[in-house]
Amino acid sequence: MSNWKKLIGVLLLMFILLVTAACNSDSTDGGNEGEETPSDSEQPAEEGTDDQPEESDEPYAFSIMANLHTPEVPDEKVLNKIEELTNTDIEIQWVPDNNYEDRLNTAFATNSLPQAVFLKNQTTFIQFRDAIQDEQFWEIGPYLDEFENLSKLKDNVLENTKVNGKLYTLYQGRPLSRQGLIYRKDWADNLGLEAPTTTDEFMEMARAFTEDDPDGNGKDDTFGVTDRSDLIYGAFKTVSSWFGTPNYWGEKDGQLLPEFMFDEYVQTMDFFKEMHEKGYINKDFPVTSKTDQQEFIKNGTAGLYVGSMGDVGSLKDDAIAINPDVVFDVHNHVEGPHGEFGVWAIPGYGNLVMFPKSSVETEEDLKKILGFFDKMMTPEVINTAYWGIEGEHYEVIDGAAKVGDDQAKNDREVKPYQALEIGEPETNGRLIGYFDYEPKAKSEELFIDNENYLIEDPTVPLYSETYTQDGATLQQIITDATYNYILGQIDKAGFDKAVEDWKSRGGDKIIEEFNASE
Repeated sequence: MSNWKKLIGVLLLMFILLVTAACNSDSTDGGNEGEETPSDSEQPAEEGTDDQPEESDEPYAFSIMANLHTPEVPDEKVLNKIEELTNTDIEIQWVPDNNYEDRLNTAFATNSLPQAVFLKNQTTFIQFRDAIQDEQFWEIGPYLDEFENLSKLKDNVLENTKVNGKLYTLYQGRPLSRQGLIYRKDWADNLGLEAPTTTDEFMEMARAFTEDDPDGNGKDDTFGVTDRSDLIYGAFKTVSSWFGTPNYWGEKDGQLLPEFMFDEYVQTMDFFKEMHEKGYINKDFPVTSKTDQQEFIKNGTAGLYVGSMGDVGSLKDDAIAINPDVVFDVHNHVEGPHGEFGVWAIPGYGNLVMFPKSSVETEEDLKKILGFFDKMMTPEVINTAYWGIEGEHYEVIDGAAKVGDDQAKNDREVKPYQALEIGEPETNGRLIGYFDYEPKAKSEELFIDNENYLIEDPTVPLYSETYTQDGATLQQIITDATYNYILGQIDKAGFDKAVEDWKSRGGDKIIEEFNASE
């Protein structure tokens, strides 16, 4: 019987425990204040209650691929500050600029792109157009209005980056035209010349700088214009725009045609041919490097440099080491024979950033990354990325950023992060640079003035498959013919023959496709 008693006792104890547990479960209102039961924790919080879960304060981690313009990967001091201000944890894959496209294409081919990918220029963007149309990158246009700062980006520049009317990129702004003239003002003063305001006056200054001993040393050792083997960023395209030539493409007889099929392009070639025949420009300019081109004006051999007016700062630094008395000035407004001034424009962007669907898997992740770039467009963050830490890398003078004297420190700690900029000072509030060298400061003002006289490229938002595939090869036909005409190796009939060659080898197809794309 003792065993039965033990069994009954055990059963009675279990019954008591079960009853007690049931009572506790049913009386959730009577627990300690703040105590959470298992059943409560499994229920979603009601909207608007204090129980709604808050967003995580943990930094959002993501990766960026960007091109590096300095010899070494930068110190992370500035990056750490950017991460602190944006609550992010960023892995930047720095790739040297000279092999960036190769690395980018390899990462794309192996499906190993990071979450934000910078494209170094318009050409790289065009190469990815097919992948964009295949929806391998996120369309971001519908999201921009959700972000206070991204929504401020310039509509005309955004239009220049659209594919089939859809936006896939954020842009890093660039002045629409930096093009103009840098010249030896001391030489001009010696000869009683003012800055040229017409192409005729430009030719006269080139002649005088060649023939009238502008440096006063009694020797025939100077010439007018220094140029290089680049029909775009050298002198030719800027002078061509003075003559009224369209920017790459223009409209004639109701259709888009390439610039070299316009009379103004031929007039520009004649202008350069005259300068070359008379010795007003370096004889071997079609094979001259940019370094050698700049050396001619630095060492006092040439007096006119047509290109980016912003180059005046670096040209001056080296020139005064040779001749402390050298005086440069900058100028932009040169009218052509038609009595008007125009200057060719770029699409308004340098780098572009896109977001691969292979690495940005959800809309939530996309919005978090866009949120980072939205914060980059605030003055505090963009000034950190572009200028560094105030008091250490730069100081503010008259509302502008003056970089410290230690250029090596700036290159090592700050300069690479400028590649992360989105927008431009008008949209992101970045401080403009302070320049105590007056011609450099003037060049910045003339960049803005140029925007009143821009010649736009109408094909920027258009697409031609043939141009994408064969445009560079076909352009070489025209480049060679342009140089050969200037050098007197072919005449107008020879140039026309090269144009027909361009058309028959795919140019007609490009014309057709661009016009169909309008």
